[in-house]
Amino acid sequence: MSGAPTEEPVSGLSREATARTYQVRTFGCQMNVHDSERMAGMLEDAGYVPADGDRADVVVFNTCAVRENADNKLYGNLGILAPVKAANPGMQIAVGGCLAQKDRETILKKAPWVDAVFGTHNVGALPALLERARHNDEAQLEILESLDVFPSTLPTKRDSVYAGWVSISVGCNNTCTFCIVPALRGKEKDRRPGDILAEVQALVDDGAIEVTLLGQNVNSYGVEFGDRQAFSKLLRACGDIEGLERVRFTSPHPAAFTDDVIDAMAETPNVMPQLHMPLQSGSDGILKAMKRSYRSTKFLGILDKVRDKIPHAAISTDIIVGFPGETEEDFQATLDVVEKSRFATAFTFQYSKRPGTPAADLPDQLPKAVVQERFERLTALQDRIAAEENKKQLGRRVEVMVTAQSGRKAEETHRLSGRSRDQRLVHFSVPAGAPAPRPGDLVTVTITDAGAFHLIADPAPGEYSLRRSRAGDAWDRSQAESCGVPAPGTGDGRKGVSLGMPSLPVRTS
Repeated sequence: MSGAPTEEPVSGLSREATARTYQVRTFGCQMNVHDSERMAGMLEDAGYVPADGDRADVVVFNTCAVRENADNKLYGNLGILAPVKAANPGMQIAVGGCLAQKDRETILKKAPWVDAVFGTHNVGALPALLERARHNDEAQLEILESLDVFPSTLPTKRDSVYAGWVSISVGCNNTCTFCIVPALRGKEKDRRPGDILAEVQALVDDGAIEVTLLGQNVNSYGVEFGDRQAFSKLLRACGDIEGLERVRFTSPHPAAFTDDVIDAMAETPNVMPQLHMPLQSGSDGILKAMKRSYRSTKFLGILDKVRDKIPHAAISTDIIVGFPGETEEDFQATLDVVEKSRFATAFTFQYSKRPGTPAADLPDQLPKAVVQERFERLTALQDRIAAEENKKQLGRRVEVMVTAQSGRKAEETHRLSGRSRDQRLVHFSVPAGAPAPRPGDLVTVTITDAGAFHLIADPAPGEYSLRRSRAGDAWDRSQAESCGVPAPGTGDGRKGVSLGMPSLPVRTS
C-alpha cells in the first residue's frame, strides 16, 4: 500500500468534497498482510481512495507485537506524523493489529493525536471508528476479546492481481512460551472448507494463478470441527480448481505435520514443492522449555519424508537464538540440525523478551553479546548452506512467475524478477528480440549463476520461453483501469503504462 499526498481542491471545491485518501502501513507476518488487504478494502468500500504520494488523509498502522522493537517502531512513526497531522486539519491516524490488541489504552496515552485504536478481532470496525472520531472529535478505542467477523469475509483491496492470500484459520491453540500471538489472536477458529474454496475460486476468477493458504498453525486446520485430515483434503480440493497453478501454505507446526499432508503435497500437481517448517531450536532441552511439542529427531524425520516424496522440495525455517537458559551445547545442537536440514533459506531471530509471555519471566536471560555472537555464527552457517544448495540449481530449467518487484540492481543489470515453483528468487534477463513478460506471466529459463539469496538466469535465445497467462491479462486490465490507457502488451499499438519495471537488456548474442 503506497502513501499519499492529498491533491489540492480544484474548481472551488472544498477539501471535504473530494475523496479522502488513505495509506495502510503494515508490520509483521503474512497474516498482517492479509488483514491489511481487508483494511484497504473496507476503506475503499467506504469511499476512500488510495493515496499516491507521501501524504494521506488517513494513515493506518497495522502493527506486530512479536519483536521487542515493535513498540519503538510504532511510536517512532507516530511521532513523525504528529507535526504532519497538526499542520493538516482533518487528517486521521488509526492503529490496529497485534500491538493495538496488547497495548490498548497505552497507545492513546503515549500518542493522544491518534484517532482510532482497534484490535485483531474487529478489523471491520475501522471505517466506523474513523467516522465516529470525526463526528465526536475524540479518539475511539474498540478492542474485542473474540472474533467479530472472520477477516476473509470483509471487502478486500489486494496488493497483487496475480497472487492472493487466503486465511483458512485464525488464532492458535499452542502455548509456546516465547509467543504472544495466542494471547492477541485467541484460540484457533477454522473456516468451513466450502467458504475457503469459494474465496480461492473468486481469486482465480479475478485472474490470480497463485494462492497462499494462511493460518497460525495452518496444518492443524480442522481441529475445530474434528477432522484430522481436513488440511490435506483442502490441499487436494485446491488441485481441482481450474486455472489455479500454484498453491502454497504457511506456517505449519512440526508437531501436527502428518503423512497425509505430505502425500497431498506430492500428489497434487499445483501444490508447490516448497515447505516452510519452523524449527525454532535444534536442542531438545530448549524445545521443551519453549513448549514446542516435538523434538529434533521428529523434525528431521519430517524433512526426510518430504524429500523422499518430493525430491526437489525447497525447505525454509524459523530459528530463535538465545532463548533463556540456552547453553553453548544447546546452540551447537541447533547448528547440527541446521547442517543436516540443508534449508534453502532460514529466518533467524535473536530471542526477544516479550512482556506477557512465560519466557519473559524465565531465569538465565542471556547477555546481548552472547546472543549476537551466536546469531552471527548461525547466519554464517546458513548463508553457506543456502549458497551450496543454490549452486545445485545451475543448469536447471525452471519455471518463473514474473513479479512486479525487481531486484535492487535492476537498473544496472536490466533483469526482471520472479519466483520459481520452489519459491526461490530468480533474477532473469530477456534475450534480444524475445517477447517481454508481464507480471503474472510465466517464463522458463536456464539458471546460469547463483548466490546465497537468489538465482540468476541470463538465457540464450533458445533457453528462454514465455507463457502469457490469465494473471498477466489481469495485470494488463488493472493497469488500464487505474490509468485509463492500455497497458503494455495489449497489442493495440498505442503507448502503454509504465510498470515501474527496469528496461529490458539488448542482447547481442
